[in-house]
Amino acid sequence: MYSSTPATSNDRRTFWLMLLFAIVVIGAGIGLRDPWPSDEPRFTLVAKHMVESGDWLFPHRGSELYSDKPPMLMWLEAASYLVVRSWRVAFLLPSLLAALGSMLLIYDLGRRLWNRRVGMYAGMALLMCFQLVYQVKRAQIDPLVVFFITAANYGLLRHMLLGPNWRMYWFGCFCAGLGVITKGVGVIALLMLIPYAVAARWRWSGMPAMGPGAWWRWLLGLLAVLIAIALWLVPMLVTAYTRGGANPEYLAYVNDILFRQTAGRYAHAWHHVHSPVYYIPILLLSWLPLSLTYPGTWPRWWRALKAKDARILLPLGWIVLMLLFFSASPGKRDVYILPAVPMLALITAPYLDELLATRWLRSLGLAFIGLLGAAMLLLGIYALAAHPKFAVALATSRGFDEGENSLWWMCITIGVLQLLLVAIFRLKRAVWAVIGGVAVLWLVWGFWASPLLNDSSSSAGLMRDVRSKLGPQDEIGLVDWTEQNLLMLERPAVDFGFKQPTRKQYSAGVQWQAQAPATRWLFAQDGALGDCVLRDKAIDLGHANRRQWWLFKADAVVPGCVPSQDDNLQVDPDNAEQ
Repeated sequence: MYSSTPATSNDRRTFWLMLLFAIVVIGAGIGLRDPWPSDEPRFTLVAKHMVESGDWLFPHRGSELYSDKPPMLMWLEAASYLVVRSWRVAFLLPSLLAALGSMLLIYDLGRRLWNRRVGMYAGMALLMCFQLVYQVKRAQIDPLVVFFITAANYGLLRHMLLGPNWRMYWFGCFCAGLGVITKGVGVIALLMLIPYAVAARWRWSGMPAMGPGAWWRWLLGLLAVLIAIALWLVPMLVTAYTRGGANPEYLAYVNDILFRQTAGRYAHAWHHVHSPVYYIPILLLSWLPLSLTYPGTWPRWWRALKAKDARILLPLGWIVLMLLFFSASPGKRDVYILPAVPMLALITAPYLDELLATRWLRSLGLAFIGLLGAAMLLLGIYALAAHPKFAVALATSRGFDEGENSLWWMCITIGVLQLLLVAIFRLKRAVWAVIGGVAVLWLVWGFWASPLLNDSSSSAGLMRDVRSKLGPQDEIGLVDWTEQNLLMLERPAVDFGFKQPTRKQYSAGVQWQAQAPATRWLFAQDGALGDCVLRDKAIDLGHANRRQWWLFKADAVVPGCVPSQDDNLQVDPDNAEQ
């Protein structure tokens, strides 16, 4: 059994400073931008449809059902909008709250298993992982998955290491079920049972006795998982089979989301196929600067395992099992292993007091911020002075006029501030240079890049231009469109499917337009038109989201012409599914 000492006034002050740091770093930029590809516009578009239509059970992307992901994130975005009444704020709120929740859970576990100082280290270590902060500053499903899996691990570890506490165990299982209806993989939290069985069988130190006849309580955990899943699954299935007789699209939705997008995606991935060692660079590079501690933590974990310390075995064993689980699937993405970061922060924290006193770790941390600052400074100067091809290409694809110069000035600002921190804190106080350097990166990005890149990234500028060309009575149809087009249009529109082949979308659009040629416009990207639209009679909307866009009425359409591309369903490089 483990216990935590009572909090002092200094402990409480440090805790609130940690929480404030997290809110400022993660929240920087909220309200300053609209949803950006690849996934943010999709989920916000679905959430907006839920609010406007009242149909919260079946997500829609335009006129089609959206079956690629369960609706948990979309529910939370829609609920956030009903509270704050601003999509610019609402779409990022679930990620912010999920990140703060994960940090608080890890802090509390560290406090209970070791002491308050370890809890503080665990919370701050979580924020020192580049990939995690990058993801939680975006409106994607992964921050929510991280939270539910962390909450599940929290409940399981409270029971397994500090118990018996069956309510915490059932809570953990319930959260694992919520993780399942968030992205399908929440059940991996239950892999914690395997290292627990090892520790219990060989009587590792600190393992509580669960008492005789506890087997039925363990089985209730499965019931808790199923109850959480049933909150969405039962009403969805009942409604789908009720509506399915009249509309088979609902039955196709059930089949796709329950089978193809879960077991089918894991066993027979159709994209993001990588080698079994794909995750090694992620662990080393994407988790910087936290990963700088590996040379110090690995031998200490080994000593703890030899001493039969279950506090290290259970989280570390779970991390290893999770890595093996995702490495076994041919389809891999860096975000799949993101839920391991909170457990990594937890088992790193007990050794940080000792490690931060070592010269080698302080040197690595200072070198990391120094190299990052120098790279940002040199990149900005080079782009401004030499106008290299990549800078010109970026300006063209983003539709910038002079805005790209501001982007390079942002890089220079980040670099200068980070190098200044290195010069001020030096080796003795390198930890503050690292914390400050990380904060500078995210704060400047949030407050500078968010408004700077918003028009080009979100299609806000493009769709504002489209609205300016439409009269009050005009209608618009979308061909070969992206989610951000419909989301940022901010007026009613007709679409002809999203996953439909482009030729079918174009043909359906032209037929729709011909019914009222005086007031109906079609909006499409250049590749969808082929030679079937007279460009001199269409409106060139310019480049946005790496595409060329056009707006045209019926007089620009070549009669009887159908674009020649023999596609394939629409594949959008900005919107590849997770």
